[in-house]
Order: sequence, then C-alpha cells, then structure tokens
Amino acid sequence: MRLRALASTAACGLALLFAAAPSASAAEGRFTYLYNDPSGAPHLGGLIDPPSGVCITLREVEHPWTTPAHTPRNDTDATAVVFADAHCEGPYFSLRPHGGHASERLKVRSVVFS
Repeated sequence: MRLRALASTAACGLALLFAAAPSASAAEGRFTYLYNDPSGAPHLGGLIDPPSGVCITLREVEHPWTTPAHTPRNDTDATAVVFADAHCEGPYFSLRPHGGHASERLKVRSVVFS
C-alpha cells in the first residue's frame, strides 16, 4: 500500500513538473534591416517574432565577403543587441524595444533579443 501511494505521489509530482515547464520565449514583433545584394541593390530583410536569448546571424550578410546590413529597426517587445560580426561577436549596440533604430552608419551581421 505504501509503495502504491509513493508511486502515485511521484507520478503527480512529475506531471506537475512537466505541466509547469516554461515554453520557449520569443520577442513579439518585427525586426528589420537593410542590406545590399551582390549587385548593390538595396533590400529589406527582417525577422518576425524572433526567439529570445539566441544569437541570430542574418543570413543575407553572414559571410565576410558580403557588405553588412545597416539601418536596423527594432519593433519587437524586447531589447535587440546588434553585432558588427556574425555569431554575435565584435562591437555591439543595443536597440530599445518598440521602435529603437539606428542609421545606415551602424553595420550589422547578427542580433540577440533579451
């Protein structure tokens, strides 16, 4: 009888643990930037509802032979920290939530949201 009660209590505890497990969080909203294709033509790139706490290298400008993105705009509900190099390395700059932005002088290759 005690063993059954102990097993039942353990099962309930595990069920509660998994029920309370946090879901993956994401910054809600849109993050945009401008980049140039190999011919030099400008394009608008962006991320919608990006994951929080994960470094995101911008695929259009990840390679060193491409020109970096610029003019980032953070319309998410989280702070965006943009980096000059891929893999969230190099000099960085923080953009506030809900409209933080920078000019074409800020060169960007990766970003992380908090």
